[in-house]
Amino acid sequence: MTILNRDHLNEQQRSSMEQAVSAPITVLQIGEGNFLRGFFDWMIHECRKLGLYKGSIAVNQPRPGGKPKIDALAEQDGLFTLVIRGLENGKSVQRKEVISVFGSVFDPYSNWDAYLAQAENPDLQLVVSNTTEAGLVYRPEALVDGQPIQSFPGKLAQLLYRRFTFFDRDPQRGLVCLPCELLERNGDELRNCILRYSDDWGYPEAFKQWIREHNRFLNSLVDRIVTGYPDEVQAEAWFSEWGYSDPMLSTAEPYHLWAIEGEPELEKLLPLRQAGLNVHWVSDLRPFQLRKVRILNGAHTLMTPLGLLHGMEQVRETMEHPAFGPLVRGTVETEIIPSLAIAQDELEAYAADVYERFLNPFIRHRLADIAMNSLSKFKVRLLPSLLHYAGEDIAVPSGLAQGFAGLLRYYKVKATDAGFEGTTLDGKAYIVRDDAGLLELIEAVWTEASEEKWTLPQTVERLLSLESVWGRDLAAEWPKLTKVLSENIAEMEREANE
Repeated sequence: MTILNRDHLNEQQRSSMEQAVSAPITVLQIGEGNFLRGFFDWMIHECRKLGLYKGSIAVNQPRPGGKPKIDALAEQDGLFTLVIRGLENGKSVQRKEVISVFGSVFDPYSNWDAYLAQAENPDLQLVVSNTTEAGLVYRPEALVDGQPIQSFPGKLAQLLYRRFTFFDRDPQRGLVCLPCELLERNGDELRNCILRYSDDWGYPEAFKQWIREHNRFLNSLVDRIVTGYPDEVQAEAWFSEWGYSDPMLSTAEPYHLWAIEGEPELEKLLPLRQAGLNVHWVSDLRPFQLRKVRILNGAHTLMTPLGLLHGMEQVRETMEHPAFGPLVRGTVETEIIPSLAIAQDELEAYAADVYERFLNPFIRHRLADIAMNSLSKFKVRLLPSLLHYAGEDIAVPSGLAQGFAGLLRYYKVKATDAGFEGTTLDGKAYIVRDDAGLLELIEAVWTEASEEKWTLPQTVERLLSLESVWGRDLAAEWPKLTKVLSENIAEMEREANE
């Protein structure tokens, strides 16, 4: 079976591809991975289908290790297949698109001149990236003429300096940069990295002023689960149906969100909302970040220890459980949402989307993966909601308390050669992955409790007093919490033994 190329396209698809290839390159995309292809490239494809966007994308990879994917895309004439599948308004959906948005596909490490040539492109307007959080970071690096810079911000600094000099400081030739890395204030971080490289490499003050005044580095929040290449059985079934194979095939959930800190007039540059996409130009990202952290991420952190302790493996399985599914929903709706100073109807609609995403039958989201670093996650995602109710005259919210109790019981660990080991309620062993120093502190409490035959409330009180874990002495600040969490842990153990 042949690999996807222009010969497999129907007349409409071939016309779309030819238009993309011949269109001026307006976007430089740093990142060839599944996420950008299933998120940004799909969005541009949707805009192009509606005649709303006339430009095309030059794509390259941020690391040398991405060369095989870049080569595969080039071999496929820049085409790839995206299958969107999951739940939409309670109904199962599956949609297939052959994405054709690339005007140029190249490896910057073997063709550095092609990368720098983009600086001289008068049509270039945007830079979009997804290099992971580890990629959007400043690392000191020497500037050697003719040799590729390794870091993504360093590459962009050199490209912008070339553009600055080629167009003789023209203020109209600045670019709009849209980093998609999951890093708070990602646009600010990218700009700061570029300015640091500028200092390192002796770029003039006029260039740094041009960066600050005539280039935009927009903070943004992206949200879509792009699940990548499916299992081989499904892939082969699709290839047989389509009449071609596609090593660059990717899959994604229907839900998508892009909140960008910028004025709505930027739609003229990137008409995403006009295309009907769930994109928001906003003056402040914080409400979007807060609702994601407290509701989506918070629900993950709530369910994970409880699910694992009770022998569950996946998010969907936990949401379908007759006890834990209602617990997650009830906690979000009656405890987490009321703790947020954001329009409640907006939060309720967002929560409904979250439940639907959790129930997507095509996403296998392992609780064991979510469980990594649960202490710091709980501190950021759930503890602020819980502390909203702290006070002598307010009852400890039952759902958040049950989740916190599950966390403490999940972290009942002992050090072994394999790592810090805990046991489920029915005695099966698991390894807890978290900061070793914090795990040692918690292990010490559980060990001393066993040796000194402490009561469960005494043990929980000591755990809650670990300021280095929670950032505060929860036992002293909220004495009522010790009693409630102790009762929850005891109830879990009792039910398991019945």
